[in-house]
Amino acid sequence: MTRSTTDEAAVPPLPSPKERRRLREAKSLSEEEVAAAVGVTRATVRSWETGRTSPRGRKRALYAKLIAPEPAVKPEVVKPPVVTAEAGPVAAVPAAPDLPEASPLPEAPPAAPPADPPPAPVSDTRSGAEAADERRVSPAEAFDELYARTAPGLVRQTYLLTGRRTLARESVERAFELAWQRWPEVAVDRDPAGWVRAAAYEYAMSPWHRLRRTHRHPDAPPTEPGKRALFDALLDLPPAYRRTLLLYDGVGLDLPEIAAETEASTPAAAGRLMTARAAVAERFPELADAAPAEQSALLQDRLGGLARAEHVPVPRPARAVRTGSENKARLWTRAAVAGVALLIAVTGLTLHTAPTHYEPPISPPERVGGVPPRGGPQKLTAQDLKLQKSLSEQLAHGPERLVPRLE
Repeated sequence: MTRSTTDEAAVPPLPSPKERRRLREAKSLSEEEVAAAVGVTRATVRSWETGRTSPRGRKRALYAKLIAPEPAVKPEVVKPPVVTAEAGPVAAVPAAPDLPEASPLPEAPPAAPPADPPPAPVSDTRSGAEAADERRVSPAEAFDELYARTAPGLVRQTYLLTGRRTLARESVERAFELAWQRWPEVAVDRDPAGWVRAAAYEYAMSPWHRLRRTHRHPDAPPTEPGKRALFDALLDLPPAYRRTLLLYDGVGLDLPEIAAETEASTPAAAGRLMTARAAVAERFPELADAAPAEQSALLQDRLGGLARAEHVPVPRPARAVRTGSENKARLWTRAAVAGVALLIAVTGLTLHTAPTHYEPPISPPERVGGVPPRGGPQKLTAQDLKLQKSLSEQLAHGPERLVPRLE
């Protein structure tokens, strides 16, 4: 085993990405300070907190030590002295954990070494194992319990976020399908309901739903004037501001938790909350004149009343959601296998039928124009032929040729 593997085994497991960010902000540490302490860049720290990557080796140990929560200081409890048979019976003095200092007790004579404890009866051991088995919950039961506890309220929250009843139900069911596919990860999460809520909100706020005819326009607003004004005020807000307002005044999360869930900084989440509250308070004078705490309580009551007053569709049973998630996963797996098999078949057919060498194609004949005339003697015209004939028939008159002689 290498040294790095030993170091990673010695480091305790890191918390979830959302918890990493909360621990860092709880210690008032910025991303730059953590990056400088660990020896990485700010983008690397941000990827650790969003879950895209995880630290390894020495950086993992430094990062875990840096964001580790401070252990709570427990009051020191003074144990009563052990009294033997020679010392006589002494009344037991219970230790008070709420006191800062325990009162000193008189010293007792040295105790004799304790005898070996008697073996536990077999019947007690079996009953404890059976009780532990009874307390054990299967993954399907744990999922069904989480679904029954959070799905109805989450549908109402998503309706306030989107203004569409059918999309709200679809988003929640889709989020729970993803949760069932990743249940080993969700089950050990610090906040499984928060994991599902974040997945439902992300799916509901996707801009691709605008291309669907059924989700292109929001549903009809409430008929009551007050609830209708609040409904219109929520939908007029940008999606990020609407989500921040709903998480803070509707769900009751703190700003660091909202910043971690929306992947924004805490000051940015605070700015979005203040802007959203100011936009809503413009339509409700009683909110504008109220204090921040009272304003939050009024908004919480109004949002809860709006969510409870509207009739939203009931989500499907948990068993149907689990079955749909498994069917979708099976369908995507078969589609991936079929796609790979088709790609292999097309590649093999191409390799079998493709030529082994390149043969350039023969160009078809075409008429070529604009070529200059061929050089050399041209064809004689009729006038040239007539002149040639007259020259060949008539002798040329002129001085006779002088022929040299030998003397």
